Amino acid sequence: MNAHAAWSHPQLLAQVLRPRRDGRSEVALRIDALGEPRRALALEQAIRALPGVQRVAILPTARRLRVVWDTHRLSLDALVERCTAMQCPAQPLPHDDADDARAAELHDALKRLLVAGMCMMQVMAYALVIYLGAVDFVDFTTRGLFRWLGFLTTIPLVAYSAQPFFAGAWRELRARRLGIHLPVALAVALVFLASAYDTLRGAGEIYFDSVNMFVFLLLAARYVELHARHRGNAQGDAAIDAAPLLAQRRRADGTLETVPALALRAGDMAHVAEGATVPADGVLESASARLDEALLSGESRPVLRRRGERLAAGSVLLDGPATLRVECSGEATALARIGALAARARQARDFAAASDRDIARFVVRVLALTTLTAAGWLLVDPARAFDAALAVLVVACPCAFALTAPAAFARALGVLARHGVLVTDGAALDRLARVDVALFDKTGTLGVPQLGIAGVEPLRGDSREEALALAAALARESSHPLARVLADAAAQCGPPRQAEGVEAIAGAGLRGMVAGRALRLGRADFALDRAQAGIHANSALLLADADGAIAAFHLAEHPRRDAQATLDALRGDGIAACIASGDTPARVAALATRLGIADWHAHQAPADKLALLGALRAAGHVVLAVGDGSNDAPILAGADVSAALGGGTGLAQAQADLLLADDRLAGLAHARAVACQVRDIVAQGRRWSLLYNLCAVPFAALGFVPPWLAGIGMSLSSLAVVANALRTGRESGHSRQELRA
Repeated sequence: MNAHAAWSHPQLLAQVLRPRRDGRSEVALRIDALGEPRRALALEQAIRALPGVQRVAILPTARRLRVVWDTHRLSLDALVERCTAMQCPAQPLPHDDADDARAAELHDALKRLLVAGMCMMQVMAYALVIYLGAVDFVDFTTRGLFRWLGFLTTIPLVAYSAQPFFAGAWRELRARRLGIHLPVALAVALVFLASAYDTLRGAGEIYFDSVNMFVFLLLAARYVELHARHRGNAQGDAAIDAAPLLAQRRRADGTLETVPALALRAGDMAHVAEGATVPADGVLESASARLDEALLSGESRPVLRRRGERLAAGSVLLDGPATLRVECSGEATALARIGALAARARQARDFAAASDRDIARFVVRVLALTTLTAAGWLLVDPARAFDAALAVLVVACPCAFALTAPAAFARALGVLARHGVLVTDGAALDRLARVDVALFDKTGTLGVPQLGIAGVEPLRGDSREEALALAAALARESSHPLARVLADAAAQCGPPRQAEGVEAIAGAGLRGMVAGRALRLGRADFALDRAQAGIHANSALLLADADGAIAAFHLAEHPRRDAQATLDALRGDGIAACIASGDTPARVAALATRLGIADWHAHQAPADKLALLGALRAAGHVVLAVGDGSNDAPILAGADVSAALGGGTGLAQAQADLLLADDRLAGLAHARAVACQVRDIVAQGRRWSLLYNLCAVPFAALGFVPPWLAGIGMSLSSLAVVANALRTGRESGHSRQELRA
């Protein structure tokens, strides 16, 4: 099966084709060449000429091409082959309902904006005639005609373009809460109804131009914010897009076959060609290979991997070919976990939720000011009461106040995703800016363990190789950093042993059956009874059976390459560091001393770590917890903010607010810098909103601001705070480079 014909496989078609109600199918293609306008145009024309193609949509920033066509007239493999013939290799992507929803949301917002723009231009032209009539005579019949034209042209704007504001106001009223949609809906409805009434009776002022400008400029600000949010969400899609759907598997006779990547099983030998993407997580069987792991690390420099080292799905092989022994594929890969977390990030809590009470109070004040203004003018000059109250309602509308946080947070998500940090809870950024204590796990987080054959100490006459092979049989069933070290060290000790009934005890170790023997691997107080455990208390890992200790494993540990720089950056930002580890006091103290951490705690079970976390929070600290193992999951779930390493366990990642997808601690300092910048930008936007209201509302209440000018001022204010929010991340990029250096 060649690469193109493989796309006729039913398992692949089910992954990538999205059936439509009209009987056609839709597919999204990842095409890197779409960044070049000429090639993108030529490809679009070539695809439109194919039989059965109904619609082609290009998304240049996402490097995606969406095609709707009749699969009975054109097969997917023929479509992919056509792209290749145009020198634009295409990678069909799994159909994603979230991506479809985002595209539909953005398309709907754009349509409403375009309708509002068209109506605004027409109504402004009609209004010009009426304004000219104030300085030069225009007969009443002509003025009446243009008033009616303005009325008829504004109807589509109110009924269609402004519909999201009315729907939002209705939702807010049903939920018995006040939000930004209510004053907008009131302003639009009051202006339109009052102007329509004056048009019908042929007298009085009309403000169709004001309502058109108001809705158009507000929709423009919303569209900018929505586009920024979608760009941020699209960064997480890179993990999903990069996962290859095809793989080359080596048969028993040595020949290659092209199969769906999902069909790979543990133990299969996959062939990865030069320039191809690694299709599954596994172990390199070739002597060495250079890979681009930018998807996971954000680092553009190639990484050299040697035989026995693990390769992650989604990495690109720069020197090939290479042979990969598959360990896991499909949804079990690290890349798939990152993709799942990216999807979780898309559904993160509403960024503005934390400020709902502030917005509600703001809206109450706006409505109160509007009511007071109307009441005051009814006493002084009833004819001017409506105009003055309307101007206050529009000027004081809290749109700029409410748009600041979503725009800044959306921008922050995109910036952090490009630098290897996935945010799965948008509210975590606000808490991260207030953190003053960072609580770290040791093994695998701050320290990287290593084990050579000389570090294996047999205690009952077994050879080092035999003891290591027995321990590795249990270790292969765990993703704990120490277990991975043992499994990697045993790769050169012959065929792997098989373990049965392996059970992981959080913070203690592993137990299971190997060759009919009940073995325990872990801390001395877990592997041995209390009387024997004291003899081996200083051993990092022990392997034991019912007769006692079999071997001790003495692991060397050194700090992660970027641990010291990250800790220094956090300390410089006022964050104290603390270590909570299940390891022995001697080993914890050694690493803490090297990293300059005075506050450390050893022999910490998960319950002990939670107790330590509770004590810190009771003392008034805001705590960031960082870990990578399943035993860290409770503290990650309980901390104010939590971060897990990309190489950690799935359970740890599932509990974390931040995922350091590049497996580098430097992402913490970068995320902290961005979080602080978001906090400052949100504060700037809100200060601007308050200052604008303090200056403009008195003039509006005194009748000096007509409704059309109030609409322009409020809308431009919203655009200004959104534009300011898009600065997020630009000033913190240097810190990332400094930490890498």
